Amino acid sequence: MTIGVSKTGLPGANTVGIALFATALPAKESTGAMLLLLIVGDMLALWLYRRHADWPTLLRLAPSVLVGLLIGVAFLALVGDTGVKRTIGVVLLLLVALTLWRRRRPDPDGAIAAGRGTRTLYGSLGGFTTMVANAGGPVMGMYFLASRFSMKAFLGTAAWFFAIVNLAKVPFSVGLGLITPTTLAMDAMLVIPVLVGAAIGRWAISRLSQRIFDAVVIAFTVVGAVYLLF
Repeated sequence: MTIGVSKTGLPGANTVGIALFATALPAKESTGAMLLLLIVGDMLALWLYRRHADWPTLLRLAPSVLVGLLIGVAFLALVGDTGVKRTIGVVLLLLVALTLWRRRRPDPDGAIAAGRGTRTLYGSLGGFTTMVANAGGPVMGMYFLASRFSMKAFLGTAAWFFAIVNLAKVPFSVGLGLITPTTLAMDAMLVIPVLVGAAIGRWAISRLSQRIFDAVVIAFTVVGAVYLLF
């Protein structure tokens, strides 16, 4: 349900799902099990918000995201479960701190987020974290907040970003043995809760102000980071 909610209304809510999956399954296997459900959520988000994407932002992010994905594949092949979780937790907390600090500075047009260095940092970390733990949502959420996107621009840009990236991750996940017949059977039973969550997220987004929306994204990011650390 948290996956559905995160895709249609409250970005970052799936950090709770990441924590739950990592509790029920070994950390690496949990990423493969979650991936296919995330793709279902991506398709729902595209159906709702496909017209609101900021394509120039997506195109500028593409090179650094690809680099991050490839580093993530190597990391998964070499590092154990505990190392994966703690690395992601540290990265998320640092990004929250960085984003909150930058949002205190006057930047009405998102000029800070548009800088090449910032774009490279967030894009590469987004690719890396989404590959190793499906945790790219909080990272890119921080970037989109720094860009000062409206709620619909945020959701539309995120929908296209993760639909493309998550589909690109499937061959790597199969090659690493993270997607198996067992995970496919489990995911088939969990599609309905994703759809229910998507309906809840769609209902919630129509009732949130921009200020509360931003605060929710940050709060979910911190919760997910603390869980992964401890």
